[in-house]
Amino acid sequence: MPSNLLETETEELFREALADQAGEVYLVDPSARVLRALVALGADAELPTVNVVADNRLLKDVMGDFLVAGDAADLVADGILTLRELDEDVDNTLLVAEDALYAVVTATDTVGALAAAEDDFLGDAYETYAALWERSESFNLRTPPLSRVRETMEEQIGEAVRDDFDTVLASLDAARGDGDGLDEVTISLLVAAKNEALLYDISKWGEDVGIASKATFSRTKTRLEDMGIIGTEKVPIDVGRPRLRLKFAEGPLAEADSDRRDRRRRRPAGGARRRGHRLRRRRLFRLPP
Repeated sequence: MPSNLLETETEELFREALADQAGEVYLVDPSARVLRALVALGADAELPTVNVVADNRLLKDVMGDFLVAGDAADLVADGILTLRELDEDVDNTLLVAEDALYAVVTATDTVGALAAAEDDFLGDAYETYAALWERSESFNLRTPPLSRVRETMEEQIGEAVRDDFDTVLASLDAARGDGDGLDEVTISLLVAAKNEALLYDISKWGEDVGIASKATFSRTKTRLEDMGIIGTEKVPIDVGRPRLRLKFAEGPLAEADSDRRDRRRRRPAGGARRRGHRLRRRRLFRLPP
């Protein structure tokens, strides 16, 4: 018989609630905090299939963060997660399994799951919310799986670019295209400039993998140029117009990168300190206000 759960972290609450579930589970009307926690747990642990039914505006907001959406897309591709749009009123956030039902309640410092114990009620509830999920519209998650983004970036642009891309993502709490901080297109262009990749290559890769169109990459490149962060140089090709190589513009970013390269050349073999190296690289991508 399920019992009430109380945790300080929403991920841990889900870990405990889903530990013994083998069949499909329904998460109904989650808050943004709850949905983000579920995706974060799914990126690190084995989950049963979780069918989410949530408000369309909430889904758009949460999945507007590339870090969350990329992991969610991996879970969707693996058949672990489904996302559907809720257009009916539901009184509580519910986690519904065949033999357990929890009302999820969040507070400032804690999150609880209040369990229902009546067997007949559990069966009725499971059928009710399975039917709700069946008649709900699928949410269009446009973000590609993060694993595919990383794999194709390494294959088509290079391992060094992929490593820098990973480093920047690891340093961020969110990656949104709302003008507040870095989004996935900006990050891709910055790591491409750091490694002096071609604009054509990074924008074609980004369009092919589903991050954004070539036009979006071009507009973002122009914005970064106008901000004095990156620059370009023409690279002749056999046929057609020259292509543009991305570079850091003259200034603090270029100097920091040059200093880092000099330090790496001077460092004795075997003397690299991974943590310090990672922190230095993270500073390269702080945009000026």
